[in-house]
Amino acid sequence: MIVIGREDVRARLTWDVAIPLVREAMIALSRGETRQTLRSIIDLDAGRAFGVMPGAMGPGRVFGAKLISVYPENFAKGRQSHQGFVALFDPESGEVAAIVHAGEITAIRTAAASAAATDALARADAGVLAILGYGEQAREHAHALARVRPLAEIRVWGRSAERAAAFAAEAGAALDLPTHAAPTARDAVSGADIVCTTTAAAEPILLGEWLSEGTHVNLVGSSRAGPVECDEALVARSRFFADHAAGVRAQGAEFIKALERGAVGPDHLLGEIGEVFDGRLPGRVSASDVTVYKSLGSIVQDLASAWTLYEQALGGGFGTRVDF
Repeated sequence: MIVIGREDVRARLTWDVAIPLVREAMIALSRGETRQTLRSIIDLDAGRAFGVMPGAMGPGRVFGAKLISVYPENFAKGRQSHQGFVALFDPESGEVAAIVHAGEITAIRTAAASAAATDALARADAGVLAILGYGEQAREHAHALARVRPLAEIRVWGRSAERAAAFAAEAGAALDLPTHAAPTARDAVSGADIVCTTTAAAEPILLGEWLSEGTHVNLVGSSRAGPVECDEALVARSRFFADHAAGVRAQGAEFIKALERGAVGPDHLLGEIGEVFDGRLPGRVSASDVTVYKSLGSIVQDLASAWTLYEQALGGGFGTRVDF
């Protein structure tokens, strides 16, 4: 068995690797080539959670599971909010093949999936990015989305003006882009071309009436039924796509809330982003469309990322070999 730690994941799961990798994983999911169940989440104290995500990439291919804790306060303390591992099983023998750092994979693959969705759904000339939140996923999304659109400006908003300003300074320097903290969420998204919500908000921090025509939105922060980052008006005015349709219908809080309140019908969820990637479903139809990609996160993204790292480690001289 090979153990692959955080530094090796970060060094080798680059955006050039991760973005096309998760794109292909989502195509395979939408084609029915993979297998996965809904994630199992246990709520802990103080907004923390523990989740288990099992899945398989298809007959004769890798299978495994991610076990992960979510501690939202960790980032402010210099630790990752997501802690755990991805366990990979060899499809030929059934043996444990690898244990891979799940916090780093989650950080990268989540933003890579949003970047792939943005590339498919945002206007080609989209240049102003607004990020709501200033944690780990905010940082990763800034870097990932800069790879798929010619960004000219980044705006950041969060409940702490001090932390938002610090994040803006750090991201602006790292990306060499004008980046500033906005005083309100509305100011941040007003006139923006792309909006990413990466918060732990329980109630909407993004309203549909604030968005300009043609905006693309990545809803990322809420990964289970309950907490919502946007109101039902945004869901209703958008062309709404899921990473995994069954998952979003069961655990996608923003869609569930809009459906319960009668703002949309079941068919408002147009389909999965993998179908858009595959050319089987139209994404953006006109320049004025507001598009939404709802990200819950899918185990196939983790498995594809972890298996790629494992194959590299077999001949690459990194990772720790363990007689298990």
